[in-house]
Amino acid sequence: MKPRFSLKRALSGVVVNSVLWVFSISCVAPILWMFYSTFKTRFEFDANVMALPSALNFQNYLDIINLSPLPLYMFNTFRNTVVTLFFILLFSFINGFFIARYGFKGRSFLYTMYMIGMLIPVHVLLIPIYILFMNVGLLDAWYSVPLAGISFGMPVTLFLVESYVSTIPKEIDEAAAIDGSGFSRTLFTIILPITTPILVTAGIITFFGAWNEFVFSLILLKNQALYTITLGLTLLRNQYNTNYPRMITSMFVAILPAMVIYFIFAKQIIKGMMSGAIKG
Repeated sequence: MKPRFSLKRALSGVVVNSVLWVFSISCVAPILWMFYSTFKTRFEFDANVMALPSALNFQNYLDIINLSPLPLYMFNTFRNTVVTLFFILLFSFINGFFIARYGFKGRSFLYTMYMIGMLIPVHVLLIPIYILFMNVGLLDAWYSVPLAGISFGMPVTLFLVESYVSTIPKEIDEAAAIDGSGFSRTLFTIILPITTPILVTAGIITFFGAWNEFVFSLILLKNQALYTITLGLTLLRNQYNTNYPRMITSMFVAILPAMVIYFIFAKQIIKGMMSGAIKG
């Protein structure tokens, strides 16, 4: 039997879809505007901010590569992101496995401390973080930002991993032990592949956070040679305060890697989050 046509339901569907289209366009339009503005000259931009460029002019890209420290800032950001991502996934996987599998003494306290890390805003701890890093001599080093990022990025990833591992039957571990598999082999050759979906999702989320990191770089770094892309853009803004096309080009290049990663792994993000929600 075919469902009866409902005018009210059809109108509500049109309204909801229209609202979603408006929100989607409002998110995409600024990126498109930034993209075609990178090909404009200063004269074209000053004449009409919204107009399309008359020709594909790559001079702005050449200028930020040859005349600005943007490539150095991007290298620093890439290095910090890789280091932060690797250690967050490694430590969160191992800690999450132990917390999910073993009832050792102090387990609840340790897990609670990790969860508190998710609840406290990082901005209220900036002064204590600065004082702590200053007292132990960790200020103004290339590893200063990754150390802080790893500490504050672990709780979310550990929570996802622990929830996922808790749903894996313990009989898998027992069967591996009967077959002669040691702890390390079981952990990295059996459990690790099973948790790949949630690790990929957590890794993508961690990548975005590490790539867009700003506050730790602001308080922990003084040497401009160690600046990240987000902090370096504040200098480029002052340097190119009248050359808007060049400044927009710097901003677009800074967000381009994150956009590429998102479009490549968008389905994996949704799949991993849904998998974690269902299993958790």
